[in-house]
Amino acid sequence: MSCIADELAARVMRFAVRVVRFCRALPTEATVAVLAKQLLRSATSASANYRAARRGRSRAEFIAKLGLVVEEADETMHWLEMIRDANLLDDRAALEELANLLEEGRELRAIFVRSVSTARMNQMRRS
Repeated sequence: MSCIADELAARVMRFAVRVVRFCRALPTEATVAVLAKQLLRSATSASANYRAARRGRSRAEFIAKLGLVVEEADETMHWLEMIRDANLLDDRAALEELANLLEEGRELRAIFVRSVSTARMNQMRRS
Protein backbone atom coordinates (compact mmCIF):
# COMPACT_ATOMS: atom_id res chain seq x y z
CA MET A 1 0.00 0.00 0.00
CA SER A 2 1.03 3.54 -0.56
CA CYS A 3 2.41 5.98 1.93
CA ILE A 4 -0.72 8.12 1.46
CA ALA A 5 -2.96 5.20 2.44
CA ASP A 6 -0.77 4.57 5.50
CA GLU A 7 -1.05 8.23 6.48
CA LEU A 8 -4.83 8.16 6.03
CA ALA A 9 -5.09 4.99 8.14
CA ALA A 10 -3.09 6.68 10.89
CA ARG A 11 -5.21 9.83 10.61
CA VAL A 12 -8.54 8.03 10.89
CA MET A 13 -7.15 6.00 13.82
CA ARG A 14 -6.07 9.21 15.59
CA PHE A 15 -9.54 10.63 14.97
CA ALA A 16 -11.16 7.54 16.51
CA VAL A 17 -8.87 7.74 19.54
CA ARG A 18 -9.75 11.42 19.97
CA VAL A 19 -13.44 10.51 19.86
CA VAL A 20 -12.88 7.80 22.51
CA ARG A 21 -11.21 10.37 24.77
CA PHE A 22 -13.94 12.92 24.04
CA CYS A 23 -16.66 10.42 24.96
CA ARG A 24 -14.91 9.53 28.21
CA ALA A 25 -14.97 13.21 29.18
CA LEU A 26 -18.66 13.76 28.41
CA PRO A 27 -21.20 14.20 31.20
CA THR A 28 -22.56 10.87 32.46
CA GLU A 29 -26.27 11.68 32.35
CA ALA A 30 -28.43 9.13 30.48
CA THR A 31 -29.21 11.15 27.36
CA VAL A 32 -25.58 12.06 26.80
CA ALA A 33 -24.51 8.46 27.41
CA VAL A 34 -26.80 7.23 24.62
CA LEU A 35 -25.35 9.71 22.14
CA ALA A 36 -21.78 9.04 23.29
CA LYS A 37 -22.25 5.30 22.78
CA GLN A 38 -23.48 5.81 19.22
CA LEU A 39 -20.67 8.28 18.48
CA LEU A 40 -18.09 5.90 19.88
CA ARG A 41 -19.36 3.01 17.77
CA SER A 42 -19.45 4.92 14.49
CA ALA A 43 -16.05 6.61 14.86
CA THR A 44 -14.24 3.42 15.82
CA SER A 45 -16.07 1.53 13.08
CA ALA A 46 -14.89 3.99 10.46
CA SER A 47 -11.31 3.35 11.50
CA ALA A 48 -11.74 -0.43 11.61
CA ASN A 49 -13.53 -0.54 8.26
CA TYR A 50 -10.83 1.53 6.56
CA ARG A 51 -8.30 -0.97 7.84
CA ALA A 52 -10.44 -3.80 6.46
CA ALA A 53 -10.88 -2.02 3.12
CA ARG A 54 -7.13 -1.83 2.70
CA ARG A 55 -7.02 -5.60 3.09
CA GLY A 56 -9.75 -6.16 0.49
CA ARG A 57 -9.27 -9.22 -1.69
CA SER A 58 -10.61 -7.53 -4.80
CA ARG A 59 -11.33 -4.07 -6.16
CA ALA A 60 -15.06 -4.67 -5.62
CA GLU A 61 -14.51 -5.67 -1.99
CA PHE A 62 -12.29 -2.63 -1.45
CA ILE A 63 -14.98 -0.33 -2.84
CA ALA A 64 -17.72 -1.98 -0.78
CA LYS A 65 -15.77 -1.69 2.45
CA LEU A 66 -14.76 1.87 1.64
CA GLY A 67 -18.47 2.60 1.22
CA LEU A 68 -18.96 1.41 4.80
CA VAL A 69 -16.27 3.84 5.91
CA VAL A 70 -18.19 6.68 4.25
CA GLU A 71 -21.40 5.61 6.02
CA GLU A 72 -19.69 5.41 9.42
CA ALA A 73 -17.90 8.73 8.91
CA ASP A 74 -21.21 10.36 8.02
CA GLU A 75 -22.90 8.81 11.05
CA THR A 76 -20.08 10.07 13.24
CA MET A 77 -20.76 13.56 11.94
CA HIS A 78 -24.45 13.11 12.77
CA TRP A 79 -23.72 12.29 16.42
CA LEU A 80 -21.17 15.09 16.79
CA GLU A 81 -23.68 17.55 15.32
CA MET A 82 -26.42 16.21 17.60
CA ILE A 83 -24.23 16.77 20.67
CA ARG A 84 -23.46 20.29 19.44
CA ASP A 85 -27.05 21.18 18.50
CA ALA A 86 -28.53 19.82 21.73
CA ASN A 87 -26.20 22.11 23.70
CA LEU A 88 -25.04 19.28 25.93
CA LEU A 89 -21.65 20.77 26.74
CA ASP A 90 -20.81 23.69 28.99
CA ASP A 91 -17.07 23.21 29.36
CA ARG A 92 -15.02 25.47 27.06
CA ALA A 93 -12.37 22.80 26.43
CA ALA A 94 -15.02 20.22 25.52
CA LEU A 95 -16.72 22.67 23.15
CA GLU A 96 -13.39 23.43 21.50
CA GLU A 97 -12.61 19.74 21.08
CA LEU A 98 -16.09 19.18 19.65
CA ALA A 99 -15.46 21.92 17.07
CA ASN A 100 -12.11 20.36 16.20
CA LEU A 101 -13.65 16.90 15.87
CA LEU A 102 -16.37 18.29 13.61
CA GLU A 103 -13.76 19.86 11.33
CA GLU A 104 -11.60 16.74 11.19
CA GLY A 105 -14.69 14.58 10.66
CA ARG A 106 -15.80 16.72 7.71
CA GLU A 107 -12.37 16.45 6.14
CA LEU A 108 -12.16 12.69 6.61
CA ARG A 109 -15.66 12.16 5.26
CA ALA A 110 -14.81 14.22 2.17
CA ILE A 111 -11.61 12.24 1.63
CA PHE A 112 -13.45 8.93 1.86
CA VAL A 113 -16.28 10.06 -0.43
CA ARG A 114 -13.71 11.10 -3.01
CA SER A 115 -11.81 7.83 -2.53
CA VAL A 116 -14.92 5.78 -3.29
CA SER A 117 -15.60 7.86 -6.37
CA THR A 118 -12.02 7.49 -7.60
CA ALA A 119 -11.98 3.75 -6.93
CA ARG A 120 -15.24 3.31 -8.85
CA MET A 121 -13.94 5.32 -11.81
CA ASN A 122 -10.73 3.30 -11.84
CA GLN A 123 -12.72 0.06 -11.75
CA MET A 124 -14.85 1.16 -14.72
CA ARG A 125 -11.75 2.10 -16.71
CA ARG A 126 -10.26 -1.35 -16.11
CA SER A 127 -13.44 -3.13 -17.20
